[in-house]
Amino acid sequence: MTTSSAIKIKETLHNALASIETFEQCALLDYPHHANVGDNLIWLGEIFYLTDVLKTKINYASSIENFSDTEMNKSVGKSPIFLHGGGNLGDIWPKFQNFREQIISKYHDRPIIIFPQTVYFANHDNLLATANIFNSHPKLMIFVRDNFSYKIAQKYFDKCQVIKAPDMAFQLAGMPGLSGNINHQNKKNILYQCRQDIEINQIFASDFINDLSDLFIEDWTSYKYRNYYQKMGKMWRLAEISECWKEGKVISPEFISRQIWKYLHSSAAKFTNLYNPRIHRKSFGLMHMGVYQFNQYRLIITNRLHGHILCTLMNIPHIFLPNSYYKNESFYEDWTYSNQSCRFIKDPRRIQLSAQELLDLFVT
Repeated sequence: MTTSSAIKIKETLHNALASIETFEQCALLDYPHHANVGDNLIWLGEIFYLTDVLKTKINYASSIENFSDTEMNKSVGKSPIFLHGGGNLGDIWPKFQNFREQIISKYHDRPIIIFPQTVYFANHDNLLATANIFNSHPKLMIFVRDNFSYKIAQKYFDKCQVIKAPDMAFQLAGMPGLSGNINHQNKKNILYQCRQDIEINQIFASDFINDLSDLFIEDWTSYKYRNYYQKMGKMWRLAEISECWKEGKVISPEFISRQIWKYLHSSAAKFTNLYNPRIHRKSFGLMHMGVYQFNQYRLIITNRLHGHILCTLMNIPHIFLPNSYYKNESFYEDWTYSNQSCRFIKDPRRIQLSAQELLDLFVT
């Protein structure tokens, strides 16, 4: 199967999700109340799929921190619950798994659908405990993002309906404003987008490619303001403006561009009629931060799955690196292996040659 283009992968996603019944309304839980652009791309894909394709009203949406059983039941009754997709179905990120298990344990009286996830448990006993919770639910549907996850889910979550599907961010394929800027004259050369958390593969720590010229290293730019974003709500905007003043600017062009994107983009009007439109606009703003960041470079090197996915959506040449377990490599092998503008590299010694090859082929 050739699924190199984002649009083809989006079609594959729709075919997989066709197993979901049509519902008049639903709840969508585990809003990513953090500055990770990737998780917010997933959330937006879920929003657009539910409203545009499934034609379902999202009458309740919340983060883990703001979840209210009373409010959800008042808003949607016993309508289905959708749980946010991503890469945290397992024991690496326990906060999210614990919430997921609490919801599945409590609400046996309605269907629950987990959007596409990567499954990974470092501790086998934790996997068995989760399997017991999942298999006890009478109507739990689990979507998984790769073959490794699919085999684990089929074996251990055998009382559930398990389906393999691409990541929900591919629902964004073809969105206006996503196409990469093909004018390379004023662009910087190479960005190494390097995550610095528990999922980093230490072979590819940030100092391994210092021999590349004109290389800039940073994670998502949104992380510059993560403390303000998580603890102070709207105050993170003031922190961003403060950073501009320190650099001698009244306000950054990116900030202005983001406001236009958030409120004048053709998709922005959709959020007005959703439950709690503010959180969806915040995700849309974070999406812009990722798009704007990547559009500054001729070539991207990334160890983030959604760095790879965003490059694929924007048609940006890039090098994709492994994370600490099989998530990145397995996703690439299942869905994006034939993308000619991407190289998945497991040997650091191949980075420099592959980077030059991609620049020669795709950058004029």
